[in-house]
Amino acid sequence: MQHMGAKSETKALALFRQNKGVLRAREAVRLGIYSMTLNRLQNKGLIELISRGIYRLTGLEPLSHQDLVIISERVPGGVICLLSALAFHKMTTHNPREIFVAVPRGHLKTRIDWPPVHVFLFGDKAYSEGIETHILDGVSVKVYSREKTLVDCFKFRNRLGLDVFLEALKAYRGKSPIQVDKILYFAEICRVKRIIMPYIESIL
Repeated sequence: MQHMGAKSETKALALFRQNKGVLRAREAVRLGIYSMTLNRLQNKGLIELISRGIYRLTGLEPLSHQDLVIISERVPGGVICLLSALAFHKMTTHNPREIFVAVPRGHLKTRIDWPPVHVFLFGDKAYSEGIETHILDGVSVKVYSREKTLVDCFKFRNRLGLDVFLEALKAYRGKSPIQVDKILYFAEICRVKRIIMPYIESIL
């Protein structure tokens, strides 16, 4: 019996490594790793629970974007947006207390205990356009591009504050390349092209 337990643990650890060291509990079960094995590995300090239902091998390099990785695992189809995307692109001095994530309208709500998350419903092209995929700590994380994020922050300026957009625009202006055509493309999609134009002209 003890031999079988050790065999199950060895198999489980191998599967964790094949999946970049991170597995959801339900995915682990699908792969043949049962809760008893997960509990033993956790008790031995070989894996850790980093969020509800998500386990990670211990001994790996510290997660550099842990919250973004967790949200990407917990919210399939979610795209890091607004303040969180600005922070990712180093275009803000604001330190958001929540992870801002966009999902398409009609998306089923996911209960998340940690980290704090603010979900925004984006429609049609406003959701699907401007998505970049970044590999963070071995996990694919979707983040809106710098240009799409600028437009989104302007669109939501009444909720975030115009100062957030202005600071981001200044940071964007200091980086290269400056792609005004992309900004205007996303502004057209988000229906703010006319009113954002005076601000965009300032970086031309």
